[in-house]
Amino acid sequence: MQGSFPFDLILFGMVAAFLVLRLRSVLGKRQGFERPPAEARAGSVPAGREASRAAVSAGPALTGVTEQAVGRIRAVDPSFEPAGFLTGAQAAFQMIVQAFAAGDRQTLRGLLSDETYAGFEQAVAARENAGETQRTEVRAVNGVAIESADLRASIADVTVRFVTDQVNLTLARNGEVVTGSDAITELTDLWTFQRDLADKDPTWRLVATRSL
Repeated sequence: MQGSFPFDLILFGMVAAFLVLRLRSVLGKRQGFERPPAEARAGSVPAGREASRAAVSAGPALTGVTEQAVGRIRAVDPSFEPAGFLTGAQAAFQMIVQAFAAGDRQTLRGLLSDETYAGFEQAVAARENAGETQRTEVRAVNGVAIESADLRASIADVTVRFVTDQVNLTLARNGEVVTGSDAITELTDLWTFQRDLADKDPTWRLVATRSL
């Protein structure tokens, strides 16, 4: 009705603000990520409307360069703990994937580096200009593991391997499928999170993504 107060916009804004605050609590612990409630630690976490289960661990025993790098990160930040980091990384993965599909720039802006955000925003803008919408559902998280790590001066990088079952569709303005399908596809992604250990800001931000 003309002149009515936009309660729906206020509601969406409140939901977006809650999600950002929730993820900041996950990303903002000094060890990198906050441990979720007991049921999430047991392997069950929300993924949109789907329940997903994940093999969250440090992955295979860390060896060589990766083990040494993790050791150096822990020497600077003794609270860094791989399993806890991965639990939070899984939550971050799902929230970023969902925010990208929804075109939620506010959520993405707080979780990505400037360069990574620019790439995501460009893709969202191109989709909007074409009148397309993205539908992404993370049906299951099958595995989360540290792939590699590095420490350069005070800059720490941790690359995480995510193996997930997803449904991805891009729809045209008329609802026709442009790319993707309703089929569930197993995807493997490598995401690199970065933090300056000398900075008071404890947030790890996504700086690079790659699909295998």
